[in-house]
Amino acid sequence: MVRQRIAQKIKKLEKCRTGISGLDEVTDGGLPKGRPTLICGGAGSGKTLLAMEFIVRGITEFNESGVFMAFEETAEELAVNVASLGFDVNRLISQKKLAIDYVHLERSEIEETGEYDLEGLFVRINAMIEQVGAKRVVLDSVEALFAGLPNEAILRAELRRLFRWLKTKGVTVIVTGEQGEKTLTRHGIEEYVSDCVIFLDHRVHNQISTRRLRIVKYRGSKHGTNEYPTLIDEHGLSVLPISSLGLNYPVSNERVSTGVPRLDAMLGGPSTGSTGSPQTGSRPRAESRGKGYYRGSSILISGTAGSGKTSLAAAFVDSLCRKGKKCMYFSFEESPEQLMRNMRSIGIDLGQWARKGLLEFHSLRPQLYGLEMHLATMHKVIKAFNPAGVVIDPVTNLTSVGDTDEIKAMLVRVIDFMKAQGITSVYTSLTEGGNAFEQSEVGISSLMDTWLLVRMIESSNERNRLLYILKSRGMGHSNQMREFQLTDDGIQLVDVYTGAGQVLTGSARLVQEARDEAQAMVERNGSEQKLRELEQEQASLKAQADVIAKRLAGVGAEMQIVQKQDADRQRMTSKEHEQLGLARKVD
Repeated sequence: MVRQRIAQKIKKLEKCRTGISGLDEVTDGGLPKGRPTLICGGAGSGKTLLAMEFIVRGITEFNESGVFMAFEETAEELAVNVASLGFDVNRLISQKKLAIDYVHLERSEIEETGEYDLEGLFVRINAMIEQVGAKRVVLDSVEALFAGLPNEAILRAELRRLFRWLKTKGVTVIVTGEQGEKTLTRHGIEEYVSDCVIFLDHRVHNQISTRRLRIVKYRGSKHGTNEYPTLIDEHGLSVLPISSLGLNYPVSNERVSTGVPRLDAMLGGPSTGSTGSPQTGSRPRAESRGKGYYRGSSILISGTAGSGKTSLAAAFVDSLCRKGKKCMYFSFEESPEQLMRNMRSIGIDLGQWARKGLLEFHSLRPQLYGLEMHLATMHKVIKAFNPAGVVIDPVTNLTSVGDTDEIKAMLVRVIDFMKAQGITSVYTSLTEGGNAFEQSEVGISSLMDTWLLVRMIESSNERNRLLYILKSRGMGHSNQMREFQLTDDGIQLVDVYTGAGQVLTGSARLVQEARDEAQAMVERNGSEQKLRELEQEQASLKAQADVIAKRLAGVGAEMQIVQKQDADRQRMTSKEHEQLGLARKVD
C-alpha cells in the first residue's frame, strides 16, 4: 500500500506526441514535453524533414501551433521542399498556426567588436512563440551559429542559456545537428541537450542505401534501443518498430484453402484448442475438423527451380479471391503481366481478381532497395490494402541485398507483423540442387507453421514433381508423398507408386501401373479358369450325389419291405405254433 501511494505521487514524464508513424511507439509515447530533443545525423539523413513533420503533425493532428527557425534554408525553400510530402506550409502560416523565420549568418558580413550574446535570437524566437501561441519549436540547425560566429566560448555559454530559457517557456523543442567524425554532432551540442537524443543514419552498402533511426538516450523514459528502419515517401517519414517480438499475437482455428483440393485433404485433421494444444479425452466433432492452412499462419513452400512453388502460391491466391477476400502478391522475379500469363497456362486466371480490385501485385527487383526499405514498404502497402493473404515470391532473392542473418531478421519482423494482423502468408524459397532438400536457403523454416517441400525426381529419362508436407503445426497431416502435376485444369496431386522399395512417378509410374494391371488380369483369368473347372467338378459331384441319393432311397424302401416280410413271417409262425398246441391240448 505504501509503495502504491508513493507511485501515485511520483509524476511521470509528460510526452509530446510527434504524429510521425512509428516514432511515438519506439519513444513510448513521443518526445519529452517541454524539453529539448536533439536530432542528429549526416547530410541527407532526414533531420529537417523529421523536424518539419513534427511541427506540421502537431498543428494538424494535435492542434499545437509551432515555430520553425531555420539557419540554412529560407521559408520559401522549406515550403517548396516539403510540398511534395503533402505539407501545405503556406496555408498553415496564413492560418496563424505556423511561424517560420530564416536567420542568415555570414561570417564575412559580421564584424566582432567586444563581447556579444544571442539576445536578439531570444527576442525573435519569443516573438514568434507569442505570435502563434506555439507549443512546439524547431531550431534547424543551430550549428550554423558556430560557422557564423567566431567566438565559440561565448557561443557555447549562450546556447546553454538558450536551452534553459526554452525550458522555462514550456515549449517542446527539436534541435538538429550535423554528425561529426567521432561525435554525434560537429560541435558537441549533445552536451547541452541531455534529455533526448535521436540519431538518423543514411548508409550505403553494396550500392544500396538504407535509412535507420536510433534513440541514443532518453532521460526519464523507457524507449526502444534498436536501430529501426526508416522510410521517407510521399506521406513523410515513418519508422518501423520491432513491435511484436513478444509472441503475443492471436491465433485462429479457422482454415484457409490451399487452392488444391487434395492438398487440403492432406492438411486435414482435428483442430486444436485456443491454447494451441490438441483436444483430448473425446473424439473430435465433425465440425471441428478443417482442411487447409490455419488462418493467420505462415507457410513456406521450398523446392528447386521449376518445381512449382509459384504455381502453388498462385493457387492459394486464386482460392482466397474466389471467396471475395483480398490478397497481395510480392514478386521479386516476374512482372504482374508475366505471372498472370504463366498462371493462365495451368487454368488459374489471376487477372480477373486484379481487375476486380481483390488482388494487388508489387513486382520489383530486390536490388532496388535495401532490406529495411523492403520491410518498411511491405508494412505500408499491406496496412493500406488490408489483405487476407500475402505471398512473397521468392524470399531467397533477397540474398542479393543482405546476408542470411539480415534476411532472417527482416523476415522475423514480416512474419510477426502478418501474424499480428491475422494475415495468412505464403513464402516461397528456392533450394539449390546440391543442398539438402529439408533445408531452406535463408534459414527461416523454424519460423514457419507449415512447410511444403516440392522436388524433382529424375527417372526413365524424365523429371517429375513430388510434393509432401514436411511439417504443419497444430494439425494432423498426411505423411504421404504425392506426384505433383501442372495441368490445363490446374494443379493435380496423384498417388505415387511405392512398390518394390522405390518411388515411381510420371511415365515410370504409368508403365509400372500397366504392368501391375496386366499381371492382375493374368491372375484374374487364371482364377476364372480354375473357378470354371471347380464348378464343373461340383456339378459332376452333385449329379453323382443325386444318383447315390436315389439309390439310397431305393435301398431304404427294400429294407423296409424285407423287414415287414420278416415280421409277417414271425407272426404267422407264432400263430401256427399256438394253434398246434391247442390241437394237442398241451398244458
